[in-house]
Amino acid sequence: MIHDVVIAGGGPVGLFLAGELRLAGVSVLVLEQAADPSSPLKRLPFGLRGLSAPTIEAFYRRGLLDEIEAPQRAKDDSGSGASNVPHWMQQARRPGGHFAGIQFFHDNIDTSKWPYRLPGPAGTSMAVEMEHIESVLAARAIALGVEIRRGLGVEGFDQSDEDVTVRAGDETFRGRWLVGCDGGRSTVRKAGGFEFAGTDPEFTGYSVQVEMADPDKLKPGRHYTPTGMYTYQKPGIIAMVDFDGGAFHRTQPVTLEHVQAVLRHISGTDVTVTNLQLATTWTDRASHATAYRKGRVLLAGDAAHIHSPLGGQGLNLGLGDAMNLAWKLAATLRGDAPLGLLDSYESERQPVGAQVLDWSRAQVALMRPSRSTRALEAIIRDLIDTRDGATYFAERVWGVSLRYDFGGKHPLAGCSAPDFELIDGTRLGELLRQGKGLLLDFDTRPSLQALASRWSDRITYVASDVKDRLGLSAVLVRPDGFVAWAGEVASSSDEEVAQAASRWFGEPGAGA
Repeated sequence: MIHDVVIAGGGPVGLFLAGELRLAGVSVLVLEQAADPSSPLKRLPFGLRGLSAPTIEAFYRRGLLDEIEAPQRAKDDSGSGASNVPHWMQQARRPGGHFAGIQFFHDNIDTSKWPYRLPGPAGTSMAVEMEHIESVLAARAIALGVEIRRGLGVEGFDQSDEDVTVRAGDETFRGRWLVGCDGGRSTVRKAGGFEFAGTDPEFTGYSVQVEMADPDKLKPGRHYTPTGMYTYQKPGIIAMVDFDGGAFHRTQPVTLEHVQAVLRHISGTDVTVTNLQLATTWTDRASHATAYRKGRVLLAGDAAHIHSPLGGQGLNLGLGDAMNLAWKLAATLRGDAPLGLLDSYESERQPVGAQVLDWSRAQVALMRPSRSTRALEAIIRDLIDTRDGATYFAERVWGVSLRYDFGGKHPLAGCSAPDFELIDGTRLGELLRQGKGLLLDFDTRPSLQALASRWSDRITYVASDVKDRLGLSAVLVRPDGFVAWAGEVASSSDEEVAQAASRWFGEPGAGA
């Protein structure tokens, strides 16, 4: 049997990609090395992940947002879970996020700077457990017909002009395409000979859960010291950064004695650790695949780019890769993709990845234990507390400023589509549930309806006025929710719509 796509890695990125491909009618096999998806590191306190606006919008546009939000709503309704709230949320002002631990606040953010963002169910940020995200995405993939094989990690592959033969354990599998979503130490990336370029780590980071004989010796919150940085949340959740060049990461077991030694070194106290319950290490190594595709093999998520977890953008970056890639790969498999569509995956997502890596590096620069760094931190702290500063950092951290540079006369081209509300109450996000493109015609022009009918297998046409047009007469949206074309009342042209449709959806008529 040959599958259309074999995905290496059954984490959130691989599962989301699998569901998106299956939604488009593609047969998918997921191979995941871990036999059991559960892990204490995927649950609170270390499994908490912040979702940015593009990720929340993607889940909303596929009808997943209610399920993703369910545990948090349940906690809010019951009033439980307060002890798991991070220290930075336990304050009077509502924090919007941070840059190297320097917080910006909602009351400083000027949302009028985002004129094309309409209010709707998809917010700008939320926090969810990794385990819950995975369970929702796995259930969706299985319901759509994705085959998931656990306990089988990809060990190697051979590709031809027609397919890829994948080796996993004692078995082999064939796919027309192989996508590596198998993490920062990706076997697919290494076996495929992808160049992975970047910067070496400056520190070893530690996330630990401990019991201490004298916990009051540590002050809760985030603290920069002459030897590093640590955050402490009672009763025993600690994150530490030791600027040792990443020497300890995955080189030896993390013992109680070592954690105590590092904690004393960083905090400058003689605190005593009596029990080490959970521990993991990480670094700020930042590397990027110089190409996201080689032949019939593609990379997504941490397989394509790794960086420190500072700011929590890694998961969002990977899920954005999946949302961008899936409809393009499906169109390529169907044979109706326009020339260069699959190549646009790399040209659109690689700059986004490079920007996130630099964002991570900049945060590391503000954490170095030096006098000059503390001076620079003070300047950034002043800037981030201004209205313009908070708005800028919110745009970056929340992903509100994401725009693909593929031209277009209107400033909305390449941006996430506004969640227009139709007169009957339906919203644009709801019209993208099936993973097709969308032509939303506010003026009900017969010529646009006729044009859209030529791509009826790939584009849904909806004629309706909306409650806030934002000065537009019509908008063409890609399956991933990004604007392919937007026309103002005075200048909209049917020919421009046709050109945009051909560019992103190929030649018309295949399924009409």
